[in-house]
Amino acid sequence: MTDNFDLQDAISALDEYGYEKKQTSGLENARNANQMETYLKSLNYNLRRLTTLQTVVNKLVDEEEYKQAQTENIQTYKSKIINLSRQYDLSFDDVIEIMRQQKS
Repeated sequence: MTDNFDLQDAISALDEYGYEKKQTSGLENARNANQMETYLKSLNYNLRRLTTLQTVVNKLVDEEEYKQAQTENIQTYKSKIINLSRQYDLSFDDVIEIMRQQKS
């Protein structure tokens, strides 16, 4: 009888913890390719819908890659300005102002 109580207590504890929610095959919980594939197969999409999904995913990946490259370029640019300010013993803002004047 105590085994039944222990099992019931364990199930209740898991329910409280949200075990079912954490173990569902939702895409938001997928952490690797196999889990994502399992979820996508569970959708039972036909070829047309899979192709549409692929197009959208490719677009989102391209956007994220662009944002990441842009962030890296900005960081590189900032580093170059910092190095110039050190080299010429100027403040960051002074270097930016000189660059503005050179542009005009």
